[in-house]
Amino acid sequence: MIVNYTENGWQIITQRSHGLLAAQICARWKKDKQPGRWVDTLIATAEHDDVYNELENEDLINENGGPVNFKQTEFEAKKSEALIAMAETKSAFIALLISRHIQFVHGSEPKAKPFFAKLANSEKDWLQIANTTKGEISKAYELLEFCDAFSLLICQQLIQPEQRKIQISNGPEGEPYEMFASGDKLIVAPWPFEVASFPVSYEVRLITQLSFNSSDEFKKEFQKANAMTQYLTISKS
Repeated sequence: MIVNYTENGWQIITQRSHGLLAAQICARWKKDKQPGRWVDTLIATAEHDDVYNELENEDLINENGGPVNFKQTEFEAKKSEALIAMAETKSAFIALLISRHIQFVHGSEPKAKPFFAKLANSEKDWLQIANTTKGEISKAYELLEFCDAFSLLICQQLIQPEQRKIQISNGPEGEPYEMFASGDKLIVAPWPFEVASFPVSYEVRLITQLSFNSSDEFKKEFQKANAMTQYLTISKS
């Protein structure tokens, strides 16, 4: 989950809500620049964090009693195996994208290396089943990663004031993109989307209690908190 501290308490955005926001961004990509397996890429973008369900996990509290932000989490083989299993039953192409994402996120963690070795063997079969190439997967994953990064910047409230620009990420083919806030709009340059502007949204929950004795106590407060929808407009100008 994505955790922001505010003067009113903890603002919580679930991993799944963040993934849905990433997919909303991905869905507007220029049609002539979309990967060949477009629907698979869009679904993988929406579901790249689906294995993390805040109501099913038991590692939601840190040593200070506060909610665990996603940056504090480490590689867990069982979660990665479950995410790959879900992806593989949809399509080999999606499995390849999710495999890339797991390696991108946890590539520097030594304990993930045995799992990566298994993925390398599986990827050979998935490439054949999907009738695709490593190059096509790389291009599709670069789009997924861009949309993931954009969504995380929004959800973490990292948009800068006074129209200061911030780099989003490199998109497909290494193209760098940046954004800045102008009123109630986010301006992106260069413009990579099909339409001149479009709305996006994501859900947040505000929890006023600051410290918890257990993950179960946090879950109860999480379930009591009403979801609120945040709206933004992404625009060319």
